[in-house]
Amino acid sequence: MDARVLVVEDDEAMRSLVLEDLAERGMVVRGCANLHDALSAMAADIYDVVVSDLNMPGGTGLELCQRVRERDPQLPVILFTAFGSLDAAIGAIRNGAYDFLTKPVELDQLALAVERAASLRALRSEVATLRAAVRQGRRGSRIEGTSAPMLRLRETITQLAGTQATVLVHGESGTGKELVARELHELGPRAAGPFVAENIAAIPPQLLESALFGHVKGAFTGASAKRDGLLLRAHGGTLLLDEVGELPLELQPKLLRVLEERRVRPVGSDQEVAFDVRLIAATHRDLAAAVDAGTFRRDLYYRLAVLELEVPPLRERGRDVLLLAQTFIDQFAKESGRPIRGLHPEAAARLLAWGWPGNVRELRNVIEHAVLVCRGTEVAPADLPDRLRALPAAPPPLRSADAEPELLPLDVIEKRHILGVLRALGGNKAQAARVLGVGRKTLYRKLELWGELAPGEAE
Repeated sequence: MDARVLVVEDDEAMRSLVLEDLAERGMVVRGCANLHDALSAMAADIYDVVVSDLNMPGGTGLELCQRVRERDPQLPVILFTAFGSLDAAIGAIRNGAYDFLTKPVELDQLALAVERAASLRALRSEVATLRAAVRQGRRGSRIEGTSAPMLRLRETITQLAGTQATVLVHGESGTGKELVARELHELGPRAAGPFVAENIAAIPPQLLESALFGHVKGAFTGASAKRDGLLLRAHGGTLLLDEVGELPLELQPKLLRVLEERRVRPVGSDQEVAFDVRLIAATHRDLAAAVDAGTFRRDLYYRLAVLELEVPPLRERGRDVLLLAQTFIDQFAKESGRPIRGLHPEAAARLLAWGWPGNVRELRNVIEHAVLVCRGTEVAPADLPDRLRALPAAPPPLRSADAEPELLPLDVIEKRHILGVLRALGGNKAQAARVLGVGRKTLYRKLELWGELAPGEAE
């Protein structure tokens, strides 16, 4: 069994014995001597089971149960102690412990308890994943696209949505990192709670501490009233810190401490307030390189990058460009009351040929411009910005200079092209007809002729 187990025991001999036994049974193990080290370990990695002594210096196993419950309510904790009593067992269960064993611990009994706890964790994770998939199927995904990178991204989001772990989302500017964060929130158990998003780069550095942690009345000039910070505003839900790589170096240790302790002290206050938030951080920067350069703390990087997601740039998403373009055309045509159905084939070719340095945000702006200036029922090349109008109507064929051209009948080329567009648009025939510049009846007639329609599907 390859369960990941964290063993928290201040007695070095006992800790080594348990670690060695569980490792021999095929488990991935890590040991800690106290509560502080255990919390740091859980901040840096994901575990299936926590095994802890009840009585330790610097914090008890009951305190560990409480902190685990705050971070990840689905993570099972097994406690053991030399002072076995009914009161201790009741206290452990009330604090969220999965099981309670007395010392001297029977290693076979402990291993069995760990295996059962890990199985429960796996089952809970599977149920959460299925729940997320059902939610996604009912309302549709915010993450549009049929390209392989986007299908992988959607699958990963569904898998991670049910966890409480911190996620670091990487991606170029304009790729849709906030959409990914919203998807993680809405598919997860915190969907009923608030989703709070803030761009670190948009907040003046001198106001960042107050923005994150809040402040009390009179904390500084202009603080005329108490104000909750982002962490408290997102209590019970999800907080997205976008462009987290722009966080000033002097503020990074404060954020790290707050995230590890799950308590925040507003500026000007002498009282700490507990909060319950799932944190998602996003950045277009290479934070690992920033760590090496000394501009980002290594310990904070590990705290944020428990789970990582990469959002692919639009240039790597193939014909998703056309799917997104049609989505934006439908949106802006409806908002402006214009009868625009889709793209002229030559305009579509220019969209496919462009490199999209501004990613989805740039495409959205291009389509909004095109819809506003379009005078027909299709977005034509003349409706596109100058930088796209200058592109060739179609990309050159990809073949070697001495290769013979493929000589095919026109109807075969037409069939290949139409079926290729359909695949790129996930089988959506209405959108395919708009992209191809033909009527739906014409498209259905051709598909029926080629045997590409299901029985009863023909119009």
